[in-house]
Order: sequence, then structure tokens, then C-alpha cells
Amino acid sequence: MKRVIVLNHFAAPRGAPGGTRHVELFGRLADWESTVLASRVNYFTRQTTRLDDSLYRTVPVLPYKGNGPARVLNWMSYAVTASVAALRLPRPTVVYASSPHLLTGLAGWALARLRRAGFVLEIRDLWPVVLVEMGQLSAESRLYRALKWLERFLYRKSDAIVVMAEGVRDVLVRDEGVRAERIHFVPNGADPADFTAHASAAVLRGTYGLTGIVFAYTGAHGPANGLDLVLDAAAAVLHSHPEVHFLLVGDGVSKDALQQRARAEQLSNVRFLDPIPKDEMPALLGAVDVGLHVLADIPLFRYGVSPNKLFDYMAAGRPVITNTGGEVAALVKESGAGLAVAPTGLVDAVRQLAASSPEDRLAWGSSGRDFIAATRSRTALAGQLELVLDQVAGARHA
Repeated sequence: MKRVIVLNHFAAPRGAPGGTRHVELFGRLADWESTVLASRVNYFTRQTTRLDDSLYRTVPVLPYKGNGPARVLNWMSYAVTASVAALRLPRPTVVYASSPHLLTGLAGWALARLRRAGFVLEIRDLWPVVLVEMGQLSAESRLYRALKWLERFLYRKSDAIVVMAEGVRDVLVRDEGVRAERIHFVPNGADPADFTAHASAAVLRGTYGLTGIVFAYTGAHGPANGLDLVLDAAAAVLHSHPEVHFLLVGDGVSKDALQQRARAEQLSNVRFLDPIPKDEMPALLGAVDVGLHVLADIPLFRYGVSPNKLFDYMAAGRPVITNTGGEVAALVKESGAGLAVAPTGLVDAVRQLAASSPEDRLAWGSSGRDFIAATRSRTALAGQLELVLDQVAGARHA
């Protein structure tokens, strides 16, 4: 049996809030035995998750709050404890390390060398450029230069690189000199069957106490997510569209500030909920009318993201609004799933969706669901991933 060890600091099991990409993809592989090693502390809830099954295991990490030095120590602790846990597992055929952060990649490379295994690097965020574009790091700093060296080192040492956005492939080839044949496109996705609500919309709306036309955002509440733009839209339609309500579900370093702003501005049309498990998401999305995909206005996001929440909305048959250009906007337009607007254009999109008929919203949602089923199902993507792993394994034994 071929074995793959997956290092992902922030991976979540199916029944918990957070990113379930790797559990869902690697759990569908036909001819590989997989183990996902993740932090014992859930990124969204900050609660401890103690699981130790054949697919998903957790390792202890140091606690942190905010974006200070403690967060770097948290990354370092994961790299160490995940490596120790991996060394206790049967020898892998391939080690698969997913960013962010780059210390996970470094641990993956070292583990692959020690265990004489293939090494696959997955790029979910382009570090360190995203830190510069978000204003968290100077391109002239020593830390940036060190991270840039590490980034290029990992590109050179990997047997294959997996990207989730075609724009990232272009950057790696054009700016980093990576050969195109070493880069494989395995985007995020979802399966419509996993997002079928098992109750009527009326019943589900009663469960969550929802009324009117509900625009929902589900995911991280951090600086990169640009959720102040949602509050701007809420303020703009507060009195002109009393039927419109905004539901923000999740957690993150910006959540307290967002809640304080909503209270200060008396935004009675905004409601916050704690993160919910992924297996509760079909019920929540079955109760809302529109899915919001929002990001801050950062150049990287126009070509370098594969937004899981957007695919979840589409798989659930909900019309979507995105304020992200480039590949994401093109996907929304191609699929006919909703509206793609400028970064600050949420207000007009909200008004347009609110003015549309239930039949129009149903048509948008159906188009998005059909597109996801045809092009982004987890089962099909797992097949693509398995081809990458088989290629790396075959090259190691050639």
C-alpha cells in the first residue's frame, strides 16, 4: 500500500469548523493510505480537537493571540510536533506539505529526506508576497528576504507543486523559474450532494431565527477578508432596504472590532454567529438567500486564491456575490452563479439581488450548483490529486 503523510497546520475534520479540503480529498483516494497531521487547536474556535483515527490526527501546539511573535512560535511548534508524530508513523511513499506557512513546507521537506520519500508542496497562499501586500511585512526587511529564500528553496526541492489557482502557476513559472510540468492544478471544490439540506427553507430559517432576505458570509474574520466592506454595505441599505439582513458566521482576529463597529453604528441588520461544524453548513446555507464571498482589495487575490466558501455556496445552490476580480470573478460569470463586482461594489450587488425575484435567485443558484457538479466535485479533484501522487511515487522508483 502506498502511503502519504499530509502536513497541514490548519486542517479540520469534517465535523468541525475550518478547512476540510485535505480530509475530503485524501479520504477519497483509491490506492493510497493517508494520514493528515493538524494542530490540536482549531484555528476558528481555539478549542482543542483530540482525534487520532486512521485519516486525521492532531498534534499539540503553543497558544497564541493576534499576529505577534507568539504566532510565529505557534507555527514553529507545529513544525516540530508534526515532524515528531510523522516519524512515528509507517514510512511514507510521499510527504505532502501545505502552506501557509512556509515552516510546514520546511518540515515536509526534512521529513521526506529523512524517510526517503517524495515531497509535494501545496501552495494555498503565496508567501511572503501576501504579507507584503497586506502591509504586515516590508519587502526591504531581513525577515522578508529570509522567507523569500525559504520559499525558493522549497520550490527547488519539491518533486511536484500543487496550486489551487492558475494565476499562481503563472507566477511560479514567470517569476520563480519553476518548470511548468512540475506544477499541478488541483483547486478547491465541493460536492452538491454534501450540501443538501434535509429540511425546508422555512423550517431552517425558523431554526436560525432568520427573516427577510439574508446575505451570509461564512469563514475567517481577519484583515484579509475585508469584512468592513460588508458593514459598509449594511450601513448603506439599513434604512432603504429593511428586508435585507447580513449574517456573518465564523471567527478571527478582526471579529471583536467588527462587532464593536456594528454596535457603535447601530447596524441592526447585521448578526454575528460563532463558527459552525462543516456538517452543519448545509442546514445554514439552506436557510439563507445569498452567499457573500468578500476579500480585501489586494492584488494577489485577483489571481492567487481558490475560495472554498464560494464553492460551498454554489454547491448549496445559493446565488453568490464576489468582490474579487480576476479568476474568481471569471468563474462566477462563467458559471452564471451570481454577480462579480469591484472590491467596493458590494452595495450595488446587494441591492440588485434584493430586488430580484425568488425565481431569479433560484436560477442563479441552480447554475452555480450545476457548474460545481461538473467541474469542481471533490471526487473528481481527488482523482486529479491521486495522479500527482502516483507520478511522484513512480519517479522515485524509476
